Amino acid sequence: MLWPFNHFRKPRSPQRGTIEAIYGMIVTQAREPSFYRAMGVPDTVNGRFDLLLLHLWLVLRRLKSADGGGALSQALFDHFCNDMDDNLREMGVGDLTVPKKMQAFGEAFYGRTAAYDLALAGGREALAQALCKNILNGEHIEKAGRLAAYAEAAIAGLDGLDDTALLSGSAKFPVPDNVDLTQ
Repeated sequence: MLWPFNHFRKPRSPQRGTIEAIYGMIVTQAREPSFYRAMGVPDTVNGRFDLLLLHLWLVLRRLKSADGGGALSQALFDHFCNDMDDNLREMGVGDLTVPKKMQAFGEAFYGRTAAYDLALAGGREALAQALCKNILNGEHIEKAGRLAAYAEAAIAGLDGLDDTALLSGSAKFPVPDNVDLTQ
């Protein structure tokens, strides 16, 4: 017999599975060892956070053009925020400090995405500069160039997907080591 009060629970969003699949794809790619080994991304909490933001930006950018992309973008961003909140609490951050940290995460997200959008319009060198500043702590511009080439390849790959493939969460980012640096 079902518990008689189940109908009082918040209904499960039909997008939830889609959002979890897409977010899982983002997190998996942000953990790819090549970024840390070959592209100079610091293998730290901040370095991993910055790569997560980069991949979130790449996907949100593509979702803008998808059918129903606005609602999905918001749901994906909300899922990201919930994940960050959960991670802070797992790391032992106190209840009074979590909102301040979450505000800092939001500011980092909006600042970086604005910088990446602006830099993308300026070409690979501008994107490399933005990535160098935000992800590589202003060092190793040559590695930032590789990261910019990767971001451009990821954008091209995501833009080439039909909405169904994107929304299934089965899309694949390019392998960082295989990105052509000459294009």
